[in-house]
Amino acid sequence: MQQEEERNGRAVGSVRTWEVVVAGLFLVVASIVMWDSWRLGARWASDGPQAGYFPFYIGLIIFIASAINLVSALTAGEKGRGAFVLWGQLRLILIVLVPSAIYVALIANPLFSLGIYVASALFIAFFMRLLGKYSWIKVAAVSIGTMVVFFLMFEIWFSVPLPKGPLEAMLGFA
Repeated sequence: MQQEEERNGRAVGSVRTWEVVVAGLFLVVASIVMWDSWRLGARWASDGPQAGYFPFYIGLIIFIASAINLVSALTAGEKGRGAFVLWGQLRLILIVLVPSAIYVALIANPLFSLGIYVASALFIAFFMRLLGKYSWIKVAAVSIGTMVVFFLMFEIWFSVPLPKGPLEAMLGFA
């Protein structure tokens, strides 16, 4: 128990460390955007802006802002030494972030997608069971019931097609 408390109380890096890391990542992304936009054409042509004109300047703005953040982080002094996040706090963030990333991957994966309805039912069921500690009967009723209502609402009543997976294809709705 004491080890758990010690681990939850430890910092996961300093504010300075994470600001430098994030600023560096944004500098890299902005550089790639600017380089590729320049390759496409980032000038004003006789008939208007070239394909990379606006993305280049957006990348330039991101680059400048990131450079300012990097300098600010490096010169923060004592303020930058504070804890960025504690392990216990990070654990709470990851409990939501990791399942959310898996949820998106289950919908948007080009190789295999469960579709939005099945993925959403699993997402709701996961959180109801893990965090809510609801019985399996309630979990099944709410997660499946919600998705049936959403399917009827979007696919039938509003005629708005959403990403479907193998279950919908098997039922003839693909």
